[in-house]
Amino acid sequence: MFGASACGGRATTHHKPGTSHEQAGGGVGRLLTADDGSGHRLRQVDAQGAPAVTIAVRPDSEDGWNVHVSVRNFRFTPDSVGGAALLGRGHARLFLDGHPLARVYGSWYHLPAALVRGAGGGTGLTARLYADDHTAWAVNSAPIQATTSLATASARPTARATHQPQTPRPDTTLEIAVSHGRVSPAPGRTEIAKGRIIELRVRSDRADTLHVHGYDKEARLPAGKTVTLTFTADRTGLFEVETHESDLLLTQLVVR
Repeated sequence: MFGASACGGRATTHHKPGTSHEQAGGGVGRLLTADDGSGHRLRQVDAQGAPAVTIAVRPDSEDGWNVHVSVRNFRFTPDSVGGAALLGRGHARLFLDGHPLARVYGSWYHLPAALVRGAGGGTGLTARLYADDHTAWAVNSAPIQATTSLATASARPTARATHQPQTPRPDTTLEIAVSHGRVSPAPGRTEIAKGRIIELRVRSDRADTLHVHGYDKEARLPAGKTVTLTFTADRTGLFEVETHESDLLLTQLVVR
């Protein structure tokens, strides 16, 4: 469906033809007979050093909510979905009162109100971690997940009267740091509705150039300073955000 413009190829770990996702998982953890309640078998690992997740939500100024999925001992690996299970790698899924909503490949996700209504409504939003082979990471026979309430984030701020022109607020903000050749948070994939405003806040420990492929947006990155690049996602497709000099993938934007 999407075509990516990239400076270089990305390695994947897809399983061999004729084998299932679970068979491709190798010996990582222990594959349990129980599932997570949505048909995905549990892949149990030791509690020490296991992946962890927290979730926070806040109202979007235009529609729905912005969801922040924070992870520890885990990295999002969108390029390897469907491959073998590797410890501490994979993706997340969002559930509303137990009903599946979306698959998430990065720290931020915009949750439209229409998607919540389409799921029958509810308030309990859960983020659950999965391996690339779609098994659910688990500790002590329980899925690794976190839950928050949309109800506590339902109040929208009241706009103040002003005579000054208002700068449009970004619909999605991604904060990225580059230090010693490593990108934090790990490069993921963020889905964005066409026409929404994206704000990239990037800080690098060395001078570089920020580039958004497909949109031809660039910004200089002075060493040690946070640079903000804001633009409207008026083109659909998959677009990579990279640094030119160090050739690092920062994130991927999926505009629908």
